[in-house]
Amino acid sequence: MITKYQYGNPIETDAVVKDIPLSYGKLPFFNVTNGNTTFSYVLSENDIVYGLGEQVRGINKRGWKYKSYNFDNPNHQEDTNSLYGAHNFLLISGEKMFGVFFDYAGLIEFDIGYTDHKMLIVTADDENMKVYILTGETELDIVKQFREIIGQSYIAPKWAFGYGQSRWGYKTEEDIREVADKHEKYNIPLDSIYLDIDYMERYKDFTVDTQRFKDLKKLQEEMLKRGIHLVPIIDAGVKIEKGYAVYEEGIKYDYFCKDEDGENFVGAVWPGRVHFPDFMKPETRRWFGDQYAVLLDMGIDGFWNDMNEPAIFYTQKRLESVMRRVNELSKQNMGIDEFFEFKGLVEGISNNIEDYNTFFHDINGKKVAHKKVHNLYGYQMTRAAYEAFDRMEKNKRILMFSRSSYIGAHRYGGIWHGDNKSWWSHLLMNMQMLPALNMAGFIFSGADTCGFGSNATEDLVMRWLQLSIFTPLMRNHSAIGTREQELYQFQNVADTKKIIEIRYGLIPYIYSEYMKAVLNNDMMFKPLAFDFRDDILAKATEDQILLGNEVMITPIYKQNAIGRYVYLPEEMMMVRMTSLDQVETKILSKGHHYIQAKLNELVFFIRHGKKIPIAKKAKNTAELHTQKLLFLGWKDASYLYYEDDGISRKYDLEKNTKII
Repeated sequence: MITKYQYGNPIETDAVVKDIPLSYGKLPFFNVTNGNTTFSYVLSENDIVYGLGEQVRGINKRGWKYKSYNFDNPNHQEDTNSLYGAHNFLLISGEKMFGVFFDYAGLIEFDIGYTDHKMLIVTADDENMKVYILTGETELDIVKQFREIIGQSYIAPKWAFGYGQSRWGYKTEEDIREVADKHEKYNIPLDSIYLDIDYMERYKDFTVDTQRFKDLKKLQEEMLKRGIHLVPIIDAGVKIEKGYAVYEEGIKYDYFCKDEDGENFVGAVWPGRVHFPDFMKPETRRWFGDQYAVLLDMGIDGFWNDMNEPAIFYTQKRLESVMRRVNELSKQNMGIDEFFEFKGLVEGISNNIEDYNTFFHDINGKKVAHKKVHNLYGYQMTRAAYEAFDRMEKNKRILMFSRSSYIGAHRYGGIWHGDNKSWWSHLLMNMQMLPALNMAGFIFSGADTCGFGSNATEDLVMRWLQLSIFTPLMRNHSAIGTREQELYQFQNVADTKKIIEIRYGLIPYIYSEYMKAVLNNDMMFKPLAFDFRDDILAKATEDQILLGNEVMITPIYKQNAIGRYVYLPEEMMMVRMTSLDQVETKILSKGHHYIQAKLNELVFFIRHGKKIPIAKKAKNTAELHTQKLLFLGWKDASYLYYEDDGISRKYDLEKNTKII
């Protein structure tokens, strides 16, 4: 059952696409105070709080305070409050069970037992919002109801489930060829190579630096013949430069956000000073989306949108103010107070929340402060791209995923989990985000495998690969200046090759579970407690998750570990793989087990009475043979298998599903 409540005059987010009649009277479960901006709920001692999509900490969100205010922050630490996405859906499981979605695009805070362990307190910047309450018999029932009202999730092309290699720092087409050549040399399967900002002409959107990438169309054609798709990045900011067509058109047709004085707002990112397209205007979305044609016409069929929180390195006004004060301080004998003021001024230039209060959007002819719709910005940028693809490539799937998002963006693209680090804690966080993102509709997702910032170690690379082979998006991505972490850079390249081969063997299962989750409004990744509802230990387990109805994932996420403890909520089959050709299975009883796993051993579990399909080796998804599948699992089990052509938009669940 779903009920909808409205406070004030909320801005339409289009997050919910199903018409839910407005309910009147008191909001159930919550006490509403402070001019309808504070919502409080008394938690029972054993209540578990799931949700919030892309956030820090564990699967159970109780015990910390979180903010939904999309923020460019690569240092995802325990004391972080917000990341790149805003996914305001919670599910309380305990004495009472219900879901709640706060459809609110500005800053909203969730104090989930931080100030008072017994209290869930939600505080918004103002009272203009919609609140949806969902009740049902099980957690999954509530999630499926929510997924139904927010609309079907984005469907990626099948090639996007292959392995992708990316790095900020591939500066020439020769660098791209080297990546392709090295993968061929070491027989490491590969489906995509990503182009970061280096391919652009002075970091200008929808341009190509022809000195370093002489003929991108020809390069794409060359790569496609090798089974490799090029996937360029697109940023939100448009460089201010006379003669630059995108800038000139944006000025001519008034497509940019404004400042307090009605002038085009000036921020700065990679190219220096930029204007930000006003994606809240439909005409701006159409204009910006049409720009992708420049690259689509070159044969490009995949993109990733970045810097769309939006990230702001500085604004001109803040920079000038900071420089004046820094100049004053530099002339003094700075003591502790002056030094920390100096340090704070410099560190506070980037992504300063006050700067988000200084520019405005045009929404249906009304001037609206950015802070009120901040969390919609990346969502509407992704929407602009998807709607353009729908016009230009009506029957073909185009890969699209974004850094910033809000619920609703899940219909137009996937996401990656932001600019993480090569930290063991981020490997675990990667896994723990997956169920909450599925709850919010984001099924095509994955982290920067092996970590974006910092320096990866070989053991971290192997252990992270052993998790990422199960996620829809499997992309190895790293930052310029960090240790090169292409798989052929490490000593045991034979082991990394084998783990990627296992990924390709698993693609029939992963793709099938992905498509069924999307088309059935289901979850691909679930907490153990969603299926083992009466098992107290399953509810307490935070470092294992379920994939589909068949698999349990138990990643190793500690350095130098030779194994880990695993809890089996039922009898399961342990699968140990060092390659597609070297597979051991063993039936283990319900309960606790210590499982040894060498660095080159993938261990996962198949649930009682289940089996999964496995394909033979392939160098890319185009060469996957799914007509003659092998099976892992229980002898007399069956599997509900989905398969389609992987590229068209014909998603016939009944026609394309069969029992095998």
